[in-house]
Amino acid sequence: MSAPERIPPRSVTTAELLAEGELKVRGRIREASNAVLYCSVSYEGRDAFCVYKPIAGERPLWDFPDGTLAQREVAAYEVSEATGWGLVPPTVLRDGPYGEGMCQLWIEASPEAELLALVDREEPEEGWKAIGFAEVGEGKTALLVHADDVRLRRLAVLDAVINNADRKGGHLLPAGEGRLYGIDHGVTFNAENKLRTLLWGWAGEALTADAVSVLASLRDGLASGAALSTRLAELITVAEIDATRARVSAMLASGKHPEPSGEWPAIPWPPV
Repeated sequence: MSAPERIPPRSVTTAELLAEGELKVRGRIREASNAVLYCSVSYEGRDAFCVYKPIAGERPLWDFPDGTLAQREVAAYEVSEATGWGLVPPTVLRDGPYGEGMCQLWIEASPEAELLALVDREEPEEGWKAIGFAEVGEGKTALLVHADDVRLRRLAVLDAVINNADRKGGHLLPAGEGRLYGIDHGVTFNAENKLRTLLWGWAGEALTADAVSVLASLRDGLASGAALSTRLAELITVAEIDATRARVSAMLASGKHPEPSGEWPAIPWPPV
């Protein structure tokens, strides 16, 4: 009699791990303004670390509805995945030790060349883009610059689409294999223009062919009844989805990176 066929163990996806795994709180990230818990997660033999942000720990904001930041984090991930750029770590909405919240794969940042810098110059050097001048004490100013990096440029496009109101330097995580992730997307998708970012270096410049192609794909995905639009409807309001469509269409019509509107502070504070 032949031996029974061995069935290989099923491979657990990252989404399954985050959504179904057992969460154990290991600590709290105290620098955050809202409750951010560092956790381990385990499911069917696969383990990882993650960030869990319970809705119950969200601080009320004057310009965003209460109890919606976790959903916005997930919506940002969904749009990032639709671009194909993979700029946001895997993120799900799930129940946890302190109720429903956002759960996101922990990304261990890798040391790498600086993405942001303060320089004592009037103009940026080659390979850098100017953001603006910043006070550095004793009445002195320095030029704040960011790297002229394709990954940052893609993130600038994503931020414009999701209307990110808080793209700080500390929200940029260079990872292994040349990857770059953006995190902390709770204040996104407002129906009003709230774009506030450090990545203004390409403002007014022509979009790359890659970005135009991605935006055209997003436009299709955001059409009424399309997959991305249907998924976002579970997370944000109809008005916010309409505003997202409008931002994508505006960028495609102009063919350029957006510029500061002048109606809202263009750079977050503190910038890092």
